[in-house]
Amino acid sequence: MRHLPPGLGRVMLGTALVVLSYSLLNPVLAVRLQMAGASSTAIGLVAMLPFISVALLVPLVPRLFARIGVGQAYRIGLVLELIACLGYLVTDAYLAWCLFGLLAGVGAAAAWNATEALIAHNVPASHRGRLTGLYQAVLGAAMAAGPLLPGLTRIDSLQANGVAALALAVALVVTAPASVTALKAMHDDGPVMGIGAALRFRPALVWAAIVGGVFEVGLGSVTTAYGSQTGLSLAAATSIAGALGIGSFLLQYPTGWLADHLPPRRLFAGGAALLVLSALAFTQAVHWPVLIWVCAVAWGAIGGALYTLSMIRVAHDFADTSALAGTSAMIAGYTAGGALGPIVSGWAFDHHGVAGQGLWLGLLALSLLLLQLRRPAST
Repeated sequence: MRHLPPGLGRVMLGTALVVLSYSLLNPVLAVRLQMAGASSTAIGLVAMLPFISVALLVPLVPRLFARIGVGQAYRIGLVLELIACLGYLVTDAYLAWCLFGLLAGVGAAAAWNATEALIAHNVPASHRGRLTGLYQAVLGAAMAAGPLLPGLTRIDSLQANGVAALALAVALVVTAPASVTALKAMHDDGPVMGIGAALRFRPALVWAAIVGGVFEVGLGSVTTAYGSQTGLSLAAATSIAGALGIGSFLLQYPTGWLADHLPPRRLFAGGAALLVLSALAFTQAVHWPVLIWVCAVAWGAIGGALYTLSMIRVAHDFADTSALAGTSAMIAGYTAGGALGPIVSGWAFDHHGVAGQGLWLGLLALSLLLLQLRRPAST
């Protein structure tokens, strides 16, 4: 870590606080909506909107960052996320929540892209897998801790919302020094590569990121709402989202280590196969409710691993062009998955129950497995 540029550690810590805030806030909002009588589809829509904002703004990120600087864009993103988080405290209006979700997505587009691009651009090639895995493990720990806080601290939903806002405020303080503004995520003497070129360069990586987004972050709100619908308390229902985070935390560093030693295609295919099996297992959750938590751990672990593997490959494949364009392409895919997950899952739960949810997730994972099996061994 001593070879990393000054300020990068602060950005990593700030982003961990952002993830803590997000993972605490989203399941709490889902429970508040469910208790107000909103359908699973309506809850899924609110959870989807931030990801739509991110996906729409990602194509603008490389040129925007080149103009205003990566570090400055990162801090602006945190301010926008904080404004949205505070907005949930002052109103319960569904339309306002939709608007706050879009605003939070704008902030996330800046902060998230900046962090991933800075890591891909600045981490030494010999340790990319392990250091990226370690960073993602920290994010996994934050994602697991957030949903568990209501049960551990006995706070109510409004207090949890306040804690989420506090975490964002602390992240702003942590990333205030000038060393953050001085960070770079692209070559000074090279052209600004567009996201379209990056998508065409590695489409299979983008699809893996889409699947990872669905499973790691696209299922937390809807599965939490489903748990609340079955009669679980706030603490028990949000612990489902916590299980997703626990899974992500457990597998991130091992994934990074394996990426430094094994062919990536083998790792992608193995993860996809495990997701197929977990989705099939979930169809039996009506008979064995404990499968909700077991499958959530698997989804968080493997979904997070797919995203981490995609980012590690970006650092290698885009080393001579633009890490920012490559990470933007992966984030576009991941956020598309994060947006697709809640809205499709909400519809599946509303119309086909647990069986429908397991079936569509199984088909999605199978598509990634078939793609990896068909790819040439050299890619």
